[in-house]
Amino acid sequence: METIKLREEYIKLGQALKAAGFVDSGVEAKMVIQEGLVKVDGEIEYQRGKKLYDGAVVEFEGQILKIIG
Repeated sequence: METIKLREEYIKLGQALKAAGFVDSGVEAKMVIQEGLVKVDGEIEYQRGKKLYDGAVVEFEGQILKIIG
């Protein structure tokens, strides 16, 4: 499981995927999110700009990312 420590109040989903190394670019993040391949807290998420706060859990291709405050 990867973790990202928040520097602000939240991080956007596309930025989090990139920061965790799950995708290589913002364009790739946009594509995998729009294709319904990313879950946030167990629900498929289609918004690249979805705000992730402390405690959020992101799943992508069997990888898990936890957001910590």
